[in-house]
Amino acid sequence: MSHVTPRRYWLTGASSGIGAALAEQLLKAGMHLAVSARTVAPLKALAQRYPGQVLVVPGDLTNSQTVREIGKKIQHDWGSLDTVILNAGTCEYVDAKQFDASIIEHVVRTNLLASSYCIEAALPLLRAGTEPHLVGIASSVTYLPLPRAEAYGASKAGLRYLFESLRIDLAPEGIEVTVISPGFIETPLTEKNDFPMPLSWPADKAARYIVEKLKKRPLEIAFPALFMAVLWPLSKLPGRVQLAIGKRMVRSSPPIKDQP
Repeated sequence: MSHVTPRRYWLTGASSGIGAALAEQLLKAGMHLAVSARTVAPLKALAQRYPGQVLVVPGDLTNSQTVREIGKKIQHDWGSLDTVILNAGTCEYVDAKQFDASIIEHVVRTNLLASSYCIEAALPLLRAGTEPHLVGIASSVTYLPLPRAEAYGASKAGLRYLFESLRIDLAPEGIEVTVISPGFIETPLTEKNDFPMPLSWPADKAARYIVEKLKKRPLEIAFPALFMAVLWPLSKLPGRVQLAIGKRMVRSSPPIKDQP
C-alpha cells in the first residue's frame, strides 16, 4: 500500500480567530502545519495536541528579517510547502475628525507589507512543493467603501490586488492563487466592533467552509452567501448612491485602536 505524504501548510495568524479554527480543521484532516503568530502559547498547545504534525514558527511578521528566518526554518525542517494561507491581520478604525496617519501605517504594515514579506519567504518553498497553492485572506469590505474603514479597507484592497496580480504572474509556474473574502466573523478582532454585524458566522463554521471550498481551488471564496447577496449588488451601484448608503452607517464613536 503506497503511503501518501500529508500536504504541508504554512498558516499565519494561527493563534486566534479564523486562524486558530483553520489550524484545528487542517490538523484534524491530518495535514502538517507550520504555524505563525506573535503569541507562542496557543501554537505550542497545538503542537502538543497534534504531535508530529505541527512546526511552531512564531514571530512578528511585520519584521521582514523575522519572516526570512521563519522561511529558513521551514526550509531546513521541511524543504518545501504545498499550501500557504496568509491570514494574519488586524483592524483599526479611523476617526476622520482626528485623522491619524499612524493608524493607516500600522494596519497597512500588518495586513499588506507583512503579507508581502511572507510571500517572498513562501514562493521558493511553494516552487519546491506539490500542486502549490497560495491563499490570502482579504475582506468583503473591499467591495464597498464603509465609514471608518479607511485603514482596514485600504490594506485589504491592496492585498486583493497583490494576490490577483500575482495570480497572473505565477500561473505559468503552476502556482494557483485563491483570495478569501469573509463577511463578519465572530473573532477576538471583531469583538471590539461597536456596530451590528449582520449575518455573522462563528470562526469554526467559517474555517470548515474555507477548508471545504479550498479543495476546488477557486479564484475567490466569498461568504456568508446571504451577506454577499446584499453586498455585491450594493458594490455595483453608482458612487453617489454608495456615498448615501455609507453616510447612513456613520457612527460618532471614537476610533478603535489595536492593543499591543
